[in-house]
Amino acid sequence: MPFPIRRRRLVLAAAAALLGSQPALAQDNKPLRLVVPFPPGGSTDLLARRLGEKLSASLNRPVVVENKPGAGGTVGADMVAKSAPDGSTLLVGVTGSNAIAGSLYPKLPYDPGKDFVPVSMAVASPLVLAVNASSPIRNVKDYIDAAKRGGVDYGTPGNGTSMHLTAEMFGLATGSKLVHVPYKGSGPAVNDLLGGSLQSMFGDFLVLLPHIKAGKLRPLAVTSSERHPMLPEVPTLAESGLPGLDKFQATSWQGIFAPAGTPPDVVSRLNAAVVKALESPDMKDFFGGQGFIVAGTTPAQARAFIDAEIPKWERVVKGAKVQVD
Repeated sequence: MPFPIRRRRLVLAAAAALLGSQPALAQDNKPLRLVVPFPPGGSTDLLARRLGEKLSASLNRPVVVENKPGAGGTVGADMVAKSAPDGSTLLVGVTGSNAIAGSLYPKLPYDPGKDFVPVSMAVASPLVLAVNASSPIRNVKDYIDAAKRGGVDYGTPGNGTSMHLTAEMFGLATGSKLVHVPYKGSGPAVNDLLGGSLQSMFGDFLVLLPHIKAGKLRPLAVTSSERHPMLPEVPTLAESGLPGLDKFQATSWQGIFAPAGTPPDVVSRLNAAVVKALESPDMKDFFGGQGFIVAGTTPAQARAFIDAEIPKWERVVKGAKVQVD
């Protein structure tokens, strides 16, 4: 599973109790801001807008989605970190902004671990290690052998992304020589992979899935700890049985975060509303249909997950000597 999740019925029972018993947040009906640290139109923005509709109904207050893009999601994250801790401003944070950034940016103006209170994790998706369908590389062992012989290149949407860091983690774990080719977005990288001028990608599930289904790309493995239900025939990296990969796990995730100092009762009520929204059938169907694993958590479970993610990615950044432009 992508997050440490309790049984669904217990989480839902807690959510119902909190929503039914606690006083309304922001008695003045102050709008709740959901800050998306990316431009409109992406998956994070879509999650925020769908979630916002549910939260507005549960909390009986307006919800405004505010896009604050820049610097890999760190501009919007910094804004929320410095917002009043009263439950009126939340961040839809991602792997980059709330786990990787702390070790990647030497002058990051916020601390991902200390400046936020996790409200709940929300959705997650594995990456897919894929090659062109005409490639002689047919499995993970072939991929490692090719990398050790002379290096294999891989494309990503840019330096410092979860795709970049996942590939670096793979290289460290297997002793493979992988050559990073950063692009400005996933689209150009996928085009080159389809055209044969790029050898591989640790790519976004949603981006690569249509081309896998069309038979144009060959998936070698998924990076999660379990197989993905939409690609049940594709093994995990851990299932390869190869040295260094027995515990390999990396997902691209999104969660809801409040500024540090937000009162526990406010966090609890927000958590209840978020979990209730994520468990609704239409949210499960919509995001599940796009390849996401949808799962709310308690604040404590979210904290434990984040506290494990930050040092994991720090080891990759330092071990691979990753730098951003």
